[in-house]
Amino acid sequence: MAPLITNIYTADPSAHVFEGKIYIYPSHDRETDIQFNDNGDQYDMADYHVFSTESLDPAAPVVDHGVVLKTEDIPWVSKQLWAPDAATKNGKYYLYFPARDKEGIFRIGVAVGDRPEGPFTPDPEPIKGSYSIDPATFVDDDGQAYLYFGGLWGGQLQCYQKGHDVFDASWQGPKEPTGEGVPSLGARVGKLTEDMRQFAEDVRDVVILAPETGEPILADDHDRRFFEAAWMHKYNGKYYFSYSTGDTHYLAYGVGDSPYGPFTYGGRILEPVLGWTTHHSIVEFKGRWWLFHHDCELSKGVDHLRSVKVREIFYDKDGKIVTEKPGKKNGVFWMAKV
Repeated sequence: MAPLITNIYTADPSAHVFEGKIYIYPSHDRETDIQFNDNGDQYDMADYHVFSTESLDPAAPVVDHGVVLKTEDIPWVSKQLWAPDAATKNGKYYLYFPARDKEGIFRIGVAVGDRPEGPFTPDPEPIKGSYSIDPATFVDDDGQAYLYFGGLWGGQLQCYQKGHDVFDASWQGPKEPTGEGVPSLGARVGKLTEDMRQFAEDVRDVVILAPETGEPILADDHDRRFFEAAWMHKYNGKYYFSYSTGDTHYLAYGVGDSPYGPFTYGGRILEPVLGWTTHHSIVEFKGRWWLFHHDCELSKGVDHLRSVKVREIFYDKDGKIVTEKPGKKNGVFWMAKV
């Protein structure tokens, strides 16, 4: 397993195919003296790099395009540039990112550039109506763009149970709904405006259904409920919403007929890796499908010092995601490290 990146730690990889290349938009982990806690304070990222490669062959070079956006560039941000994503439309490139505002509340911002590798110029204010973390963009075949987001515990999603515009500070920290029959909290999704910089509508809840009941997955079902790391991709006309289960450390997914859902739980994509978090993206490149994710192997288990990896994934005849193709053993091809 050859290293992909040798100069920095990288995590939360959002991969896209732009201009015939793979572009990777990760968060940038760094050393910190902040002690581990369930609020995520140790994830003290302060800038973003962009990487690109023309091939997923392990011998192919990967280009680090350097810092494309940093905390000091963004007027509304106080700290913690967490997992980003990117999209293109109408000849422009858009970098979406979460960060804490001056009051310590997570919002989602957008920065705009002329090239996939940046640089990116941030809008002076966060997206109106945005909150929580882990933005993921999806541009459908008709050109309409959507933004998914949300994360529990340190990501503050549980603070918005009274409404999308009501922040309840009493729910801050490692908290979430619990109890018999209580449905889980879902990610959020909203259609974006044509210029990709605001919501075109009120955001909606993303609902994941249990296949055995047809009802929403329950809050106490931590093996299947949404926690963070939303991602959307499309395969054979179906919408695949994938996510992390957080404290049980799985990557899971559901399938639906609309970008809004609901999505019926389909299974796991990845079992727990070394390190607390798991976060991913799925992209088709040159006729093959790839799962980008991270773990902490190269930092020997330091949770906030992670490294990007990639592996091929497949679909069975029923459209289920599988990681092993019959008759062929598939492993990790390359990864990122310091």
